[in-house]
Amino acid sequence: MAIMKVIEVLASSEKSWEEATKKAVRQTSKTVRNIKSVFVQSQSAVVNEDEITEFRVNLKITFEVS
Repeated sequence: MAIMKVIEVLASSEKSWEEATKKAVRQTSKTVRNIKSVFVQSQSAVVNEDEITEFRVNLKITFEVS
């Protein structure tokens, strides 16, 4: 039986929510091993002068504890 742990991570990108998600997983994987899934809990964006300047995601990352 596998034991799983879930952590919450916040990330942002100037390009897209998808890029913010990928950045979060890439950065998290530097210190967390065996990442199995990611759940995008929420998305938001920062608007400056009628333009989106930053995409933000709040993620739950699940990984297996060995």
